[in-house]
Amino acid sequence: MAERPGRQPRRVHSALVVRTERLTPHMQRVVLGGEGLADFAAGTCTDHYVKLLFPPVGVTYPEPFDLQRVRDELPREQWPVTRTYTVRQWDAEHRELTLDFVIHGDEGLAGPWAMRVRPGETVRFMGPGGAYAPDPGADWHLLVGDESALPAIACALEALPRGARAYTFVEISGPEEEQKIDSDVEVVWLHRGARPHGEALVEAVRNLEFPEGRVHAFVHGEAHFVKQLRHLLRIERHVPREDLSISGYWRRGHDEEGWQASKREWNARIEAEQESVSAA
Repeated sequence: MAERPGRQPRRVHSALVVRTERLTPHMQRVVLGGEGLADFAAGTCTDHYVKLLFPPVGVTYPEPFDLQRVRDELPREQWPVTRTYTVRQWDAEHRELTLDFVIHGDEGLAGPWAMRVRPGETVRFMGPGGAYAPDPGADWHLLVGDESALPAIACALEALPRGARAYTFVEISGPEEEQKIDSDVEVVWLHRGARPHGEALVEAVRNLEFPEGRVHAFVHGEAHFVKQLRHLLRIERHVPREDLSISGYWRRGHDEEGWQASKREWNARIEAEQESVSAA
């Protein structure tokens, strides 16, 4: 879909790959840097994200790169494909941007790219966006997600002051995917194994004995389990909408384009269902 008339073009940053690192069998880190990040800035959100731009195979763009010009002059099939990734760390002093990628062999677009990319290669992206950071005024925090939400959860944990009360559940495929996080909060690693995706997370939150006081919750990952937890937290536990950051980062059977195209309708339907239940 072309840009709406009058809409301001989004700023595109160009960076260079500085280094890469395999964190776990299914998590690859890519660190970006270079002069192209001179005007990049990230705020206090712990769920900051960027949208990477991948040109279709065989397509090159004239320099200097102008996304609006590409969209105005080239057919839709030659536009860059976007993939959204959480900012794991932004080091403003050294001007380095760290992104972590879930990888499943040759499956997908960004994962295989992250495995193959080498230092010196150019990466273009838009952003950052983001809206969540742990509220210091909350009595306690709830952080729940699968591998796709792990970078944002890790950032949130590292932003919490020592001694903050938080319950954190992260579902991963197995023990080899656990990561070290610089926080005194205990992370409950749920090993999925052969269980359906997200089932262990829903079970863990349902079985949690909620403390007294106001909770600030962050729940992200695959859309189907997020839907179940949205109902549990909003309807059963009566967590106010303003104290809940909850969204499906991805959906089984959909690539990012397909999920983003249907996400607004999906969320609106869930909200309507929950409003109906609340009013009953």
